[in-house]
Amino acid sequence: MADTLNPTPWPLDHLAERGADDAAALILKAETLTHADLRERVGRLAAWLAREVPEKGARVASWAAKGELTCLMPLAAARAGLVHVPVNPLLKHMQVAHILADSGAAMLIGTPARLKSLEDSDVPAQCRLVEEQDALEQARALGERMPPSNADPDELAAILYTSGSTGRPKGVMLSHANLWLGAVSVAHYLGMAADDVTLAVLPLSFDYGQNQLLSTWYAGGAVAPLDYLFAKDVMKACAKHGVTTLAAVPPLWVQLTELEWSEDAIAPMRRMTNSGGALTTDLVRDLRGIFPDAQLFPMYGLTEAFRSTYLDPALVDTHPTSMGTAIPFAEILIINDVGELAASGEEGELVHCGPLVAQGYWQDAERTAERFKPAPVMSEYGGTAVWSGDRVRRDVDGLLYFVGRRDAMIKSQGNRISPQEVEEAALATGLVAEAVALGIADERLGQAVHLVVRAEPDADEPEAQLPKLLAKELPNFMQPQVIHWREAMPLNPNGKIDRTALKRELAA
Repeated sequence: MADTLNPTPWPLDHLAERGADDAAALILKAETLTHADLRERVGRLAAWLAREVPEKGARVASWAAKGELTCLMPLAAARAGLVHVPVNPLLKHMQVAHILADSGAAMLIGTPARLKSLEDSDVPAQCRLVEEQDALEQARALGERMPPSNADPDELAAILYTSGSTGRPKGVMLSHANLWLGAVSVAHYLGMAADDVTLAVLPLSFDYGQNQLLSTWYAGGAVAPLDYLFAKDVMKACAKHGVTTLAAVPPLWVQLTELEWSEDAIAPMRRMTNSGGALTTDLVRDLRGIFPDAQLFPMYGLTEAFRSTYLDPALVDTHPTSMGTAIPFAEILIINDVGELAASGEEGELVHCGPLVAQGYWQDAERTAERFKPAPVMSEYGGTAVWSGDRVRRDVDGLLYFVGRRDAMIKSQGNRISPQEVEEAALATGLVAEAVALGIADERLGQAVHLVVRAEPDADEPEAQLPKLLAKELPNFMQPQVIHWREAMPLNPNGKIDRTALKRELAA
């Protein structure tokens, strides 16, 4: 069902209508819903939402673990003419209070423990709190089923809040068209089919995580949502459900490659996708070794435009660190420092144009104007583009390579240093499993390079050997002034290494 690349967007809730009636759609702990069940329950939940929150365009938030409610809400809210605000279940009450106030949510549906963690001052006067199970039971008892909507695809469908690792979370506004075309694009280039089973391990409040649902349902396949404590839980779920599609971020991939995978978990796997950080050469090698018959899709994206690039799996072995090329419905331009199209090999800013570009930040015109600007004159799409702030380069074959965040570049002794280059040098030694390079204020140097690492479990004297090997591989100005060893890296709510937390700790 994902074979046809149709650029015409539909209302988001129509994704519930695509699968075969008797095919599995949602594999829950207690039951498996077919696509016929999915249609029924989306319709019932939408009818209940429309009755409880009759104002079109009102915001409804959900704050719960992965399950029936959180998986149905993106489609049910869209069908009811409401705007869904998924809240990461790992967030604490102060962050949730900001999201509720900023979005003006009329309702928050959550688990009892999470709702009880909120203080009276955290909940705006207009926001009703409803327990997750009560919402589902009331929707079933209502006995009504709302039919598919005829919403304008350009209408707002969701507000996804960033993790807030830099300042307060900001809400990215996504239309029906943004989400629909994102599902079509990913299902198409991944080659997804109706017999696919996707293990949804990423947070559903994360655009990459939510697309696990949407692209799979576009293809008519099944999703098995999983909240895991340990990497081994992911491996067991892959075997239990015959998972064919697994999406993750680099810290999780690192943990997964350290496991002894069973054949039951390996054999069904057709594809693995990565975003939220670059894969290293060693990580690519390890994943290809464990899953020799599965395709590996390195990808790059940003919430403001969902997804920008992917690397053809046929090129992964020869170009393991490349971001690839533009996904369907995306136009990717590299603009140099004088505002012109960068030449091959020249570094520039990645600018994303086309229909996947979000509608800006909710009620934040100032920050919207900083990132959402008119597309460069050479753009085929025109309109509004997202200026990513990420520095990349394009090689002579047209493949893109990440250089670093413009605002993350380390400036030491007058030199601009890419953190990724220092990190890759550390990883290449084979002594460390994870590495983060940061610039910490220094009176003499401007910024000093600090390297935070987690050792490979079987590394031989890594603390003694790493400085020696880096001295051989990196120029003097790139040498870490301090190496910090950690048993584990701090992670943000989306499962990525929390660079901001590390920098705050080291700068204290």
